[in-house]
Amino acid sequence: MSEQRPLSAIPPVAARIIAFVVILLGGLAGGLIGYALVDLQCDGDCAVPKGIGLLVGAVMSAGGMAIVSVLALRAMGEWREISDRERAGHAPL
Repeated sequence: MSEQRPLSAIPPVAARIIAFVVILLGGLAGGLIGYALVDLQCDGDCAVPKGIGLLVGAVMSAGGMAIVSVLALRAMGEWREISDRERAGHAPL
């Protein structure tokens, strides 16, 4: 017998954890890029501009990764729903 699981639009825990880690890594990469971009263009005391570059790069990159992660998790949920319908015999002809 196949295991019955309740219908839910929530993605599996492992997928959510992977998405969270990917968002953090994307934010880290964006912060490093923002910092390096300002570091290359600034001479002298540049602590504040470097910090702003780091912050803006990290936030923009993490935000972009969050959007991609949400879209991927939603697509995965829809894919799962379609396969559940096919198994139940409710797929469109």
